[in-house]
Amino acid sequence: MALTVQTVEPGSVAQRLGLEPGCRLLSIDGNPLGDALDYQFYTAAASFSLTICQQGTQRTLQVEKAEYEPFGCDFKTYLADEKHSCDNHCMFCFIDQLPPGMRDPLYFKDDDERLSFLYGNYITMTNLSDREVERIVKMHISPIFISVHTTNPELRVRMMANKRAAETLRYLDVFAKGGIEMNCQLVLCRGVNDGAELRRTLDDLLALSPQVGSIAVVPAGLTDYRDKLFKLTAYDAQSAAQTLDILESYSRRCREQYGRSIVYPSDEWYLTAGRPIPPADFYDDFAQLEDGVGMWRRYHDTFLEELQRPRQLVIPRKLDVVTGTLAAPLIEAMARRATERFPQVKITVHPIENRFFGGNVSVAGLVTGTDIIDQCRDKLQSRLLAVPQVMLQDEEDRFLDDVTLPQLGQALGCRVVVIPSDGAGCCRAYLGTRILKTHAPGAPR
Repeated sequence: MALTVQTVEPGSVAQRLGLEPGCRLLSIDGNPLGDALDYQFYTAAASFSLTICQQGTQRTLQVEKAEYEPFGCDFKTYLADEKHSCDNHCMFCFIDQLPPGMRDPLYFKDDDERLSFLYGNYITMTNLSDREVERIVKMHISPIFISVHTTNPELRVRMMANKRAAETLRYLDVFAKGGIEMNCQLVLCRGVNDGAELRRTLDDLLALSPQVGSIAVVPAGLTDYRDKLFKLTAYDAQSAAQTLDILESYSRRCREQYGRSIVYPSDEWYLTAGRPIPPADFYDDFAQLEDGVGMWRRYHDTFLEELQRPRQLVIPRKLDVVTGTLAAPLIEAMARRATERFPQVKITVHPIENRFFGGNVSVAGLVTGTDIIDQCRDKLQSRLLAVPQVMLQDEEDRFLDDVTLPQLGQALGCRVVVIPSDGAGCCRAYLGTRILKTHAPGAPR
């Protein structure tokens, strides 16, 4: 195991020691270096012994520096090696439900404990080795995000189509005893791991408190491309309400016992069941916001808070906004509130039905450019179209279907702007004070 240096920061400790691109870092204080976490953890010390191989010669350097001072090496990737891929074939996997012909990176399934710590990605633990688990505890890589789905060993094997899905459940106990905080995720499949199985899973996870800091529970997303996959049925209002009854009963119990909800249903349960979204204090610190848990409440409250701020001048303007059908009632309500306070601002919201993926896919983050073009052509009320940032992938100017923002503007004959997806940022964008990107109009309509 070794890390190959790609660049050395000018003036850094590494440069002063004579390290150059191509140098291989072998070990620190006898600990082998396999990735960026090893590198960052062991180079944080004020003093250590570094073994390298440079120009075919292996030697050991004694390093003295300020504690936590960056050592100064960069690598080909931010992980210093390749992402760890998923070994499972989950019955609900969204990537297995993608249509053909999309960009290759979209079909890659990551299951990398380093990305869990660094970026909040979920891991299933099925590709972890005992050595990697020991490293997580030793380095106190915390918190980590874990896709559990069920604590029934036999059911977890069936849901994930991986024999290791059962045996790796023991890592939950190892992490808990090692003081690692776990944010867990349960993707529920109707009639499979809900009902009594859901109660069992919640009981097992809560037995690991306080190390299980949160449990996000979301319904499986189903597209029209489930050919030859396990037959699943989407939740309807009744089944969503029944599941929500279970989840809310556990949330109440946790608040009484721990002072926190811990069990957090995603927004989809409330919207599908036709129930009001809980107040902000239900979500505590919004630990699972990126999993769609509390996003509706956060957007609503921050939008209205921003709207009440005093402003010297709001210039008259008209704009059109696109969103997914799930969030449409909220976006439309906030747009009305903005217009009521500032009548000179006219906002038209266009809920975009996801025909590209089909199924029960309704979130804004999966809206495609093709669907926007098809459903907004000749329907825009202005020459300015606002697209929330969440619809664009990898910080690029393109949607999941490869339609770019300039192509969207050209097809609709309008100027396209990218606006923040959070409530406060969106409010500022409506009022003309926060635009992330703008693209000139295409051909006249």
